[in-house]
Amino acid sequence: METLAVVLQKPEHLILDRLELSPPGAEDVVVDVAWSGVSTGTERLLWSGDMPAFPGMGYPLVPGYESVGWVTEAGSRSGARVGEFVFVPGARCFGDVRGLFGGAAARLVVAGERVIALDAGLGERGVLMALAATAHHAIVDGIPDLVVGHGVLGRLVARLALILGGTAPTVWERSPARRQGGEGYAVVSPDDDPRQDYTRICDVSGDHSLLDSLIGRLAPGGEITLAGFYSQPLSFAFPPAFIREARIRVAAEWRDGDLAAVSGLVRSGRLSLEGLITHREAAAQAEPAYRTAFNDSSCLKMVLDWRHCQ
Repeated sequence: METLAVVLQKPEHLILDRLELSPPGAEDVVVDVAWSGVSTGTERLLWSGDMPAFPGMGYPLVPGYESVGWVTEAGSRSGARVGEFVFVPGARCFGDVRGLFGGAAARLVVAGERVIALDAGLGERGVLMALAATAHHAIVDGIPDLVVGHGVLGRLVARLALILGGTAPTVWERSPARRQGGEGYAVVSPDDDPRQDYTRICDVSGDHSLLDSLIGRLAPGGEITLAGFYSQPLSFAFPPAFIREARIRVAAEWRDGDLAAVSGLVRSGRLSLEGLITHREAAAQAEPAYRTAFNDSSCLKMVLDWRHCQ
């Protein structure tokens, strides 16, 4: 069994290639992918070559962890059934080509326990489940009153803060174009916000240089959650943090419980995924699509359409 897949051969060199797939076992499913999303956080670092070293890192690799499609084969112990519309958070089924994170392909072989059944009516919006789960993981133990960054992750953090906390957070965004689209919360430039008593700040910007300025906006005993992905070391001046007895927390990647929680919120209609996908391309145009996703500030979320690439 083969698939067409996005392959990063080296930084800034991306091709579509046909790869051999691992044979599915009794616990696996085969998913024909309909849509996959392009991450402007981790995938941008893989693209640029700035991803910090970690186990399994290296090229060539298949990126992507935001895929949705239909189950076409289901092993006897997979727990899934043929015809289900599912979310796939990546796969490792490409032989010698690394799957980091292995979702940007027309067909995937993955353990059935890893896929999440979705309402097929979500369509392409299903690719947003990974970011929604990431947002949930960042704030479920402490609802922020300030969110830094108004990309897709920041918007989802703000929407979830409203749902889970009942109070609208303030959102900072320096790009005037990205200050649009706040749903029930204010989006402002940090230069226009004099407040210095935030109790919980959630940073999703990925900007390693912001920590001192965020500490300066905390109330005593306040907390900063670092929920972006930072390619450079972070540092801060100790005295202001000491005076405020500031707490700094790192939000790791989402867990299964986060994905289940946001799936329930989406199914119930409480969490909207509308207005977040701005760009779409056929998977055959993957190379220019990735460049647009990383370089066009108007692009919140790029989605690749794989439906005609099987």
